[in-house]
Amino acid sequence: MTYLPCVEIEPESPATHAVIWLHGLGASGDDFVPIVPELMLPEHLAVRFIFPHAPARPVTINGGMVMPAWYDILSMDIDRKIDEAQILQSANAVHDLIDREIERGISSENIIVAGFSQGGAVAYQAALSYTKPLSGLITLSTYFATADSIAVNPVNQSLPIFVSHGVHDPVVPELLGQRAIKQLQDKAFAPEYKTYAMEHEVCLPQIRDIAGWLTSTLNAGASR
Repeated sequence: MTYLPCVEIEPESPATHAVIWLHGLGASGDDFVPIVPELMLPEHLAVRFIFPHAPARPVTINGGMVMPAWYDILSMDIDRKIDEAQILQSANAVHDLIDREIERGISSENIIVAGFSQGGAVAYQAALSYTKPLSGLITLSTYFATADSIAVNPVNQSLPIFVSHGVHDPVVPELLGQRAIKQLQDKAFAPEYKTYAMEHEVCLPQIRDIAGWLTSTLNAGASR
């Protein structure tokens, strides 16, 4: 089995939980590594953080320039025309990483998928279509690219979801975050939605909120 290359941050004690976190367009798995110590998660959770690197591919909206990308974006209009085959391919690669964590001894109910921007669109597809119950889903500054085509797996129909967005985001307008919430609600999910006075980025209040959500969600994961 060939897996996506990843940066892995191990806890002090043997890992019992895992967070697989996907970066945005043109970035790398190193992008969110500095957030781990800022989360200040309780030691008893023993969380392994996995930050995959997206493959390099041409991106149409950037003049065909080759860069790390989970999928090609064909236009920047409000409906975000994308290469759906590539987003499904990336989601399947995330499924392989989840499977690997299970093989390493971590229960699926103790695994969270997270993603920023383009990575968040893949996170939606990967988490909601996965065949075993997960602990939760975090999406940041993103949109639900496959909302009209996704086959939600019933085992994750009650998946806890935390969605956050910057109200001044010039790259992925907050309207797309609001739309994702409506699309999730239409599919009978009950996502938590928070906004922050920021652009296409992360901020300290958001990190604190994510830390609190991660702690409560992972604590509840095995009993859900």
